[in-house]
Amino acid sequence: MTVVDVSEADFDVQVIERSRTTPVVVDFWASWCGPCRALTPLLEAAAGAREGSVVLAKVDTDANPALAQAFGIQGIPAVKAFRDGAVVEEFVGAQPRGVVEAFFDAVAPSEAELLAAAGDEPSLRRALELEPQRADAAVALSRILLSHHNDDEARAVLEALPEDFQVDGLRARIRLHEAGRCAEAIAALDAGDDERAFELLLGELPQEDVRMLIVGELDRRGATDPLVRATRRRLAAALY
Repeated sequence: MTVVDVSEADFDVQVIERSRTTPVVVDFWASWCGPCRALTPLLEAAAGAREGSVVLAKVDTDANPALAQAFGIQGIPAVKAFRDGAVVEEFVGAQPRGVVEAFFDAVAPSEAELLAAAGDEPSLRRALELEPQRADAAVALSRILLSHHNDDEARAVLEALPEDFQVDGLRARIRLHEAGRCAEAIAALDAGDDERAFELLLGELPQEDVRMLIVGELDRRGATDPLVRATRRRLAAALY
């Protein structure tokens, strides 16, 4: 569904949380607003043309005054685009079709972004053909290549990327593998057994490449993960 009516009760789910995976454009409107009636069909058409890659959420400001207040709505129509839980683009007032289309183009995921999200090797390779500096696709492709023991191509994929926890960690992994170190831990990572991998890697500290690999894999899992929090405490105790 590309167009949804949203209220105060479900805004967090339909807009904030949903925008973490799909961009959401919110139309703050009211039934008495003439410019709203002119703009809404353009917004609906733009969302529909993008076939689910952008969702349009409609908020009646009269029925949901707390939302209007929370987002500082002083004039309508007001349109705000959300990605990753935050407003990234916005405008106020009725706009012509060209402006609306450009607005949706700015917030819609690119072809490379959609391919990167697919996550399979052919899609990741195509994403990098379209956007060679796309770090998420390069990191994901490198992980696939490393699981197939194709270190040379993985190194080449990572070569042009700036320093980053995951990028640095994968580069460290390549060096460890080529030195014949941490083979059991690396195999555990490839098997998805991160807990076992971290246990083995912590035993290899304070070697710097081991530390970088741990930090990169912790970053992959995310800061709120319980295993990440526990491993970070053990990492700090081992190093300091």
